[in-house]
Amino acid sequence: MDFNMKKLASDAGIFFTRAVQFTEEKFGQAEKTELDAHFENLLARADSTKNWTERILRQTEVLLQPNPSARVEEFLYEKLDRKVPSRVTNGELLAQYMAEAASELGPTTPYGTTLVKVSEAEKRLGAAERDFIHAASVSFLTPLRNFLEGDWKTISKERRLLQNRRLDLDACKARLKKAKAAEAKASLWNDEVDKAEQELRVAQTEFDRQAEVTRLLLEGISSTHVNHLRCLHEFVKSQTTYYAQCYRHMLDLQKQLGSAQGAIFPGTFVGTPEPASPPLSSTSPTTAAATMPVVPAVASLAPPGEAALCLEEVAPSTSGTRKARVLYDYEAADSSELALLADELITVYSLPGMDPDWLIGERGNKKGKVPVTYLELLS
Repeated sequence: MDFNMKKLASDAGIFFTRAVQFTEEKFGQAEKTELDAHFENLLARADSTKNWTERILRQTEVLLQPNPSARVEEFLYEKLDRKVPSRVTNGELLAQYMAEAASELGPTTPYGTTLVKVSEAEKRLGAAERDFIHAASVSFLTPLRNFLEGDWKTISKERRLLQNRRLDLDACKARLKKAKAAEAKASLWNDEVDKAEQELRVAQTEFDRQAEVTRLLLEGISSTHVNHLRCLHEFVKSQTTYYAQCYRHMLDLQKQLGSAQGAIFPGTFVGTPEPASPPLSSTSPTTAAATMPVVPAVASLAPPGEAALCLEEVAPSTSGTRKARVLYDYEAADSSELALLADELITVYSLPGMDPDWLIGERGNKKGKVPVTYLELLS
């Protein structure tokens, strides 16, 4: 009991001394040991990393789950170490409503049939969204949270300890300064000076040791950046896959609806058929995202006479030709188009009045229309 009481008294005395030192520093009444410029830069970079990691994490959570109530619920489940219940995505819910509507309104009617087809597409979109959310959570959100809840807490703890060691050091310096001032008046203070010098040496050693530990942790922020960079690439990859899947599902749906509309309303123009979606593995995620074809909201009519274009009589435009690298394999839909192989180089040019989504491509003595979205135009 006596030992505990003495320890409590000692801790209280240390805390009081630090508080006095800190207060006097704030009022400019005490000297403060400054850290070197390199150490200060490490501290600033660590703080910046922590702040931006928090902001990126929070906004990514909003992107993946826009509903704030759902985010709070998921947060509570994680804190309670319980499995987050499976949640129906908006696309899957819409698919359910459309399927029920088709069942009630008549699945064999034109409207009911279309509802069924759109419902199936929305269901696939919802499943793709679920896969994307899971992949992004595992490969991106979890590492960011691990940094904030693990490495950063350790860094913060050691920084607080370093602050305490610095306050102890400066308090010892202040005591030694007072002891030397008293020694100048009376030789009786020699013992106080020796004691103050001994305490200063111990405080300096502890401060230097803690400064080294903290510096090593702060320099580890560079490794954190490398890890976050790798996670960021994984996030972009999963997002690219998700949008490519969405594009493929919607393109398939558009084709189904186009054929159905042509059967229901004969003679009605449906739209220019889009090229088949490129395989996900045929190029890097970055290239795929940068060259992702966009389905037009309203398909434009082909210029008069283009359908009957005689390719043998076509000559390069007066504006000149360009080289293009093929991004994906493309199978020609008819004799007016040119089949393509990924990574080959072809010559392309445009003709007056031609659909801007297409170019004339030449390879040797073969020529034909080629989709722009399958090409990388070279300067």
